[in-house]
Amino acid sequence: MDRLQAMHLFVRVAELSSFSAVAQQLGMARSVVTRQIAALESHLGVKLMARSTRKLTLTSAGAAYLEKCRVILNLVEVAETGLAEERQTPRGIIRISLPLSYGLKRLAPLLLEFTRLYPEVGLEMDYTDRRVNLIEEGIDLSIRITNRLESSDVVRKIGTSRMRVAAAPAYLALHGYPQHPAELSSHACLGYATAGYQQNQQAWQFEVNGVLKNFPIRSRLNANNGEMLTTAAAQGMGITCQPDFIIDDYLADGRIEEVLKDFSMPELGIYAMLPSTRQVPHRVRVLIEFLAGRIDKGKGNKGKDTGPQLSLGRR
Repeated sequence: MDRLQAMHLFVRVAELSSFSAVAQQLGMARSVVTRQIAALESHLGVKLMARSTRKLTLTSAGAAYLEKCRVILNLVEVAETGLAEERQTPRGIIRISLPLSYGLKRLAPLLLEFTRLYPEVGLEMDYTDRRVNLIEEGIDLSIRITNRLESSDVVRKIGTSRMRVAAAPAYLALHGYPQHPAELSSHACLGYATAGYQQNQQAWQFEVNGVLKNFPIRSRLNANNGEMLTTAAAQGMGITCQPDFIIDDYLADGRIEEVLKDFSMPELGIYAMLPSTRQVPHRVRVLIEFLAGRIDKGKGNKGKDTGPQLSLGRR
């Protein structure tokens, strides 16, 4: 048994929850995959997977072994690349998690350009606004937009985004223009809320006299998608607070109008986030450098390239 090959197959089977899918992807017989996993279990003396006719799940030993396999395989890949990897052509698969609206509006064209520039790199893209567990889900790179990072986050800041508050001209003509953030409590607002965070989303933060303050809003509609809320605002249903990459097109064509321009909101960072337990493969570093350079020059992104070093925690 080739132990590294068996570990690689185990990781792929765990990620896809299917022997057949892995066999199809790798162009081998399903029986070869099952024999390799069985041989690995026999070598380890533990059951890694519980199999049934309907599903395949990891045992507790399998889950623990999976994380260690990912670390080991990543280190092997980095070691094989060698010191001269910077002169080599990037190749291999990058599994990347992307925020929905920003991913579709701004990153999708860049990623297509990247695949044209580097034809030996494949991308597996997952569009979601939830915070993914990079290690458990086998993600190589996640792009996230936030002003809150955990101390354990391994990140590279690749840009920034500005928050703006706006409403339709018809709504403002009927209900008036708020002159101060404190007046938002008397307006119909459209709140961004995700599962488990609804209570935290019932206030918007503004800088007043040099101090950041929270101002309660009366949320008429709540959704976890900024595009939907901006569309609702354009239809006169209330005031919304959204990042520039969502709201700028609506402002440009006059569907909505910005308010409270004299009161700034906290800036959002655009971050490339990496698994804390892995070395960074050459292909992933190349992609991060590519995105950092393009995003810095993009419309509505004023962030500066912070250089090739990744950092722990807040940027």
